[in-house]
Amino acid sequence: MRPSHAARAAVAAVALALTAPAAAHHVGAWAPRDNEISANFKQLKYSLQAGKLDVARRLYEQGAVRQEIAKRTGSLPPGLDDAVRTALTLGDVAEAERGLTLVLAALIRDLALEAGKQVGDAAAPRAKRVAAGQKFLEAIWRYYNLIDFTVTQRDPKAATGIRLAFDDAEGYGKGGAPTLETAAGGPAKVSAPQADPDKMLEPLRRIARILSGVVETFATPTRRQS
Repeated sequence: MRPSHAARAAVAAVALALTAPAAAHHVGAWAPRDNEISANFKQLKYSLQAGKLDVARRLYEQGAVRQEIAKRTGSLPPGLDDAVRTALTLGDVAEAERGLTLVLAALIRDLALEAGKQVGDAAAPRAKRVAAGQKFLEAIWRYYNLIDFTVTQRDPKAATGIRLAFDDAEGYGKGGAPTLETAAGGPAKVSAPQADPDKMLEPLRRIARILSGVVETFATPTRRQS
């Protein structure tokens, strides 16, 4: 499914909200500060895990995650909002988590696609392309960090692929560590590989491709245990 105009607008809004490049980190050891969507998602998860379904329903009905579903109706399975609300009403935690994960997976996919467009804009200055890639990676990790455990449970190969692709893109976005180079009879020189936006493109596209598969996987309702 191709992202709708509303979905693309939502991605653009997220991109404009980013003001700082992604910080260096090891996957799993760092998370950017929350925005309304990630904060609402965490509140929903905590409520579900604590068995506070009435709280979870209220948080969903009034929260940013549901608003995000409404914005991207063209890129999400039809009836997702009803499915999540029904799951919350019936106390089907697994089904509710499936729907919530699906929303973020679609958002991350669209962010990766938009990142590829901006980083791959050969007409833009190199520094601007690198900065755009770093900002999008911060947004991507903000959301993926919240669903990594759930994705790993259902599709561990995809989860590993996303983490590796993210690390590759981040590495190309910040350049390599300085190295000391010496020439015979000459002084030692410190060499620091520069960030390379062209090399960021492939792992960004990989993230988008894998997340498209994750969206398809999570579009299938979770089977209840009999």
